[in-house]
Parts: sequence; structure tokens; C-alpha cells
Amino acid sequence: MEHSLEETMALLARTPRALNALLRDLPEAWTLRNEGDGTWSVFDVIGHLIDGERVNWMLRAKWILQFGESPAFEPFDREGHKREGAGKSLGELLDEFARVRVGNIEELSRCDLSPERLSARGKHPAFGVVTLSQLLATWATHDLTHLHQISRVMAYQNRDAVGPWKQYLGVLRCTGHSGD
Repeated sequence: MEHSLEETMALLARTPRALNALLRDLPEAWTLRNEGDGTWSVFDVIGHLIDGERVNWMLRAKWILQFGESPAFEPFDREGHKREGAGKSLGELLDEFARVRVGNIEELSRCDLSPERLSARGKHPAFGVVTLSQLLATWATHDLTHLHQISRVMAYQNRDAVGPWKQYLGVLRCTGHSGD
């Protein structure tokens, strides 16, 4: 499928509402537990999404439009979510994610992204040359990855309670990527 800016923005706009509908006011047993050592809880994932909104996606989009391939983007700190969650409730994180996402979508919509501008190139510190279109498609796919992760982490909490049905529940057989 070819990247569509309109479809990407539609998905990006819906992610905060989807997370809010799924997670707000759930007992902490669903949101603070993880899948074991080195994995993330739902709470961690929401902090990670906020951190990405602040220091990754829009900053890199603007970087590409302003500087092109030189210099490369700053590396992304995958542990930045710990700062975001410190001393906050999940409700506060959901509100913050919605707020920063709305701001980023508004900013993105003001960038006048023609096909030529979407083909602008930047340099990722690990992948090398990438286009703005690839970055934006990755942003939306990143949301989907973490929606999947959240479902998997929550299902993991019921792994024993489901008894023999476990064999039919693919979410319980999915290999994780919590820390990736």
C-alpha cells in the first residue's frame, strides 16, 4: 500500500480516543503489570507514546524539512517513558497523550505537505536515509504496534485464568516485543 497522508493523520487522530476508551479507570491489575522482567506495562507504553510525541515524530519531521540529510537525527531514548510517568496516574498520562497528539496533528497539518515535501529526505542515526513519508507512515504504524502490545500485555494477565482455552487465544501465544 502506498502511503497516504490523509489516512495516516486519520489513524493518528484516533489513537488517543481508542486508548482512552480501553484504559481509563481500569483497575491497576490491568495497567501496571507487565509480562516479566524487561517488559513494559500498559502504563509504560502510554509514557513511551507521550515521549515519542515530544521528542521524536514531529521533531524529526521538522528536521527533515529544515535540514534534510545533514546532520542525522538525534537518537531516540527508548527509556524516556520513565520520565513521563513519574508521579502521574494513568488518567493523567492519557490526558497528556491526547493533548500533545492534538498539538502535533495541528502542527503537521500546517506543514503544507505536498508530494514533493513528503519525498524530502533525512538521515536516521541507525537506518540511514529515510523520507518524510516513511517517517509519517512509521508514526501511524508505531501506534498500531503499541495498541497490539497493550492488548497482549493485558491478555497476559489472564494467561492462567483462561485454562484450556489458552490454545485458541493467539494473543497469548504472540511473542513479545515489550522492550523493543
